[in-house]
Amino acid sequence: MSRLEEARREIDVIDQQMAELFCKRMEAVKTVAMHKKEHGLPIHDPMREAQVIARNSENVDDDTLKEYYTSFLQDLMGTSRAYQTRLLEGMRVAFSGTLGAFAHIAVKKLFPTATAVPYGDFTAAYHAVENGECDAVVLPIENSFNGEVGQVTDLMFAGNLYVNRIIELAVDQDLLVCSDAVAEDIKEVVSHPQALGQCADYIRAKGYTSREYGNTALAAKYVAEKGDKSLAAIASAEAAELFGLKVLERNINTDRGNTTRFAVMTRAENRVRSNSGTLCSILLFTVKHQAGALAKALDIIGLHGFNMGVLRSRPTKGKMWQYYFYAEVEGDVRTPAGEDMLRMLGRFCDCLKHAGTYEKGE
Repeated sequence: MSRLEEARREIDVIDQQMAELFCKRMEAVKTVAMHKKEHGLPIHDPMREAQVIARNSENVDDDTLKEYYTSFLQDLMGTSRAYQTRLLEGMRVAFSGTLGAFAHIAVKKLFPTATAVPYGDFTAAYHAVENGECDAVVLPIENSFNGEVGQVTDLMFAGNLYVNRIIELAVDQDLLVCSDAVAEDIKEVVSHPQALGQCADYIRAKGYTSREYGNTALAAKYVAEKGDKSLAAIASAEAAELFGLKVLERNINTDRGNTTRFAVMTRAENRVRSNSGTLCSILLFTVKHQAGALAKALDIIGLHGFNMGVLRSRPTKGKMWQYYFYAEVEGDVRTPAGEDMLRMLGRFCDCLKHAGTYEKGE
């Protein structure tokens, strides 16, 4: 047997071994994909991939071969992402509103291959995940101009889902009208209360009356169905295209940096720690009816090294003049320091709930 034949036979054996290892690796990739689906996490994790490539490349001593091995790993990562995408194409993600709503836009950015499932309101979308109809729900929790979305905060307090991701989405509100309408025709605008609040200065300056509607995209659909030239909707340009309206004026929101934070919530808590060290945790709690209980609770959070970026109070449903608190703290409360903090908070809190940990900065 020639040296060439020996080399080719050796390659055949190695290729067979590599095929077996490839199948084994892709089984592990499948497990990772199912975890991401369960926890509403992104398929692409650039930091994790960079760490794998850097660590594994150290196993190759030859500098020339290391260069090719790095390319091999990058191709392998791309194949793994493609396989995960195929596995997750059946993912169903709930949102409140209809196609063209800002929540729908957020879903498509977060889960490009998933099926976006619209529901009539926040509560229905949230419960769709609790009862297993959908895998995740994307809901707005706060707007940079108009503040918190209290309904969603209440669902987080009363419900069983975990926040595993939060993204910030720039929101540009546009004035949408029927195709034959002109500026002089407009008398009334309809939209979600949040959008009306974001555009209150514009509405006031134009002298329009306003009417609340359940959702920005549904308001656009309503205007299209009515065909009334005196009616306008405040919604996205995507909604205009979807319902056959025209954009009469763009970016009518008062704050040009208008941004909404959307949370991804799932039935399972993501317990994979971030590699970047930029984790934040959400706590919901009530304090005991005794002097200084809230102050002591806040002191405990600070003493354990958790910087509080957000603190808000909300009325407790069904209990007049009683309140619960929503807090976002920088850090992971699943660390020993965090677990000790939660134990100490229990002395002053009647109810204490860790509603999820997410990676800051998406």
